[in-house]
Amino acid sequence: MIWQVDFWLLVVLIISALVALEVRDLLAAVAVLAVYSFLVALLFAEMGAIDVSFVEATLGAGVTGVLFIIALFHTK
Repeated sequence: MIWQVDFWLLVVLIISALVALEVRDLLAAVAVLAVYSFLVALLFAEMGAIDVSFVEATLGAGVTGVLFIIALFHTK
């Protein structure tokens, strides 16, 4: 593991989490949460947990993002 990569991924994760909390547009918040999930998948891959990274990327960034977008468009 390269600790500099871990450090900067953690910094970007914290920034993206704060942006997701502060953004007012719900669609933008879903996009930022998908980016957050993808960054977590990158962190898992860098730590050597490729299987966990793959599941996080597909479920966290992919499926959950799509379900959130569908839920947003079906609410008034």
